[in-house]
Amino acid sequence: MAEEQEAKKTETKPAGGKVKKEKPPAVEDKPFAEFLQQDYLPALQQALTQQGIDDLDLNLVKQKLPMIGFGSSEECWQVVGKFKKGQRQFNVYFPKKDIKGPRAFSCADNGAKPATLEPFLIDERKITLNLLVFGVIQRLNAQKWLSLN
Repeated sequence: MAEEQEAKKTETKPAGGKVKKEKPPAVEDKPFAEFLQQDYLPALQQALTQQGIDDLDLNLVKQKLPMIGFGSSEECWQVVGKFKKGQRQFNVYFPKKDIKGPRAFSCADNGAKPATLEPFLIDERKITLNLLVFGVIQRLNAQKWLSLN
């Protein structure tokens, strides 16, 4: 009898007779390094190229924070972008190896080490690929590195 009820449950269609299609998993649900390498870096590269940066060097690295006073800190994953012949650099930090975990941002000009570590997209409820790209564009634009506003 229990088997008959289970069979009926599996045969029952949702109201309206439509079968619900399963959504493919979001790109943000990929493993951390895979998402950053396959999706985030190319999307960020494309967005910054559209903003007029033509000599961008973009990498995912695991290293200590490149800031004065953080030499004894543990290594963390970072997206490092350099342009203007290496004179301008920005870093997006992922201390927990998780795009949904804590994130930080820094930037420096004229080949100097970054002096300020800022929270990055901390008020957002859902972190998406587009939001991560937009956040970097917004920060670089605030520095007036992308256009003269």
